[in-house]
Amino acid sequence: MNRSIRGEKIFFDNKAGAYFMMLLEEKIGLLKQRILAYCLMDSHYHLIMQNTSGRLSDFMRQLNGQYGMYFRKRVGGAGYVFQSRFKSTLIQEDRYLEMAIIYVLLNPVRKKLVASPWDYEWSSVREYFTGRDSSLVDNRFVEELFQTEINLKQRLTEWANIELPVSDTRMGEVIGDSAFIDFAVRKFNRRKGAETSDKVTMDDRKFQDVAQVIEHFEISKGIKIDEIDIGNHQGKALRAELLVLLKDKAGLKYSDIVASPLYSSLKYSSLGKLYRRAKDGTY
Repeated sequence: MNRSIRGEKIFFDNKAGAYFMMLLEEKIGLLKQRILAYCLMDSHYHLIMQNTSGRLSDFMRQLNGQYGMYFRKRVGGAGYVFQSRFKSTLIQEDRYLEMAIIYVLLNPVRKKLVASPWDYEWSSVREYFTGRDSSLVDNRFVEELFQTEINLKQRLTEWANIELPVSDTRMGEVIGDSAFIDFAVRKFNRRKGAETSDKVTMDDRKFQDVAQVIEHFEISKGIKIDEIDIGNHQGKALRAELLVLLKDKAGLKYSDIVASPLYSSLKYSSLGKLYRRAKDGTY
């Protein structure tokens, strides 16, 4: 999240809010970030997102910088609009991620701007369970997380007074259980050590071209993807392994993947389960 300097009202009308949303959609496409939830308030905004390309700092700098120029052009004045450094919190998946999404969507209710989160225009609450893909958020992932619209609505009611279990660590704030926090800190320590001896280049942090990912997969497995026989276990295992690569290395959404002939026989809702099983090695 990021907040304006001195708590100044920066999303002051619908035109300003719409411009920020346009920038947000542009930047997630350009810098390959994944948004799960958002909420714009008068003086700040919240994003639940996955830093899929490793370029979170670039994303935030461009988003805040361009909106800041827009704000100064309309309102006048000089100087920075947002606080110098955005605030980020690492979130554990599943239950903790649910809690964080609900917390963000309930911001307008806690501030007494609306009685129901569904009445607030500038959050992602209306992006879920619409029957179509959102151009801004990965709504299908969130829908799979909550499973049904009824469950989402129940959480929004039951967790109205929720306080997030935020822990302070040397790597920053973390939301998760003790095992996750220990794992995250150890990984952070290893990464910091590696960065001192071998800086990661910008190209290493970008998604790879889809054709390149497929070509490497075919070479390593010694088979063309159109020759994979999904009628047997080995073929299904190869399909699951490729799914992980297409999502993690190429940055494809499930809606893109299911359009491929190799996955067209699968239901959209089953791709998430297949992905998690393949990642866990339980396929």
